Amino acid sequence: MAQPNVDEVVHAIAEETSTPAETVSKMYADTWAQYNDGARIHDFLPVLVARRVRENLRHPSDGKH
Repeated sequence: MAQPNVDEVVHAIAEETSTPAETVSKMYADTWAQYNDGARIHDFLPVLVARRVRENLRHPSDGKH
């Protein structure tokens, strides 16, 4: 499975959510670290991390982690 370019993903999320790229980049890195910790299968981590960052930016008060 081809891995997406993180910079491209961060830029796309920043544009979609009208959020500064620096903020998205930090959220992506933090979420990646959280998801990667103990993960046995890494193939889908980029997709899952991007989805979580988008959700957190769209619905910041729902408390999901």
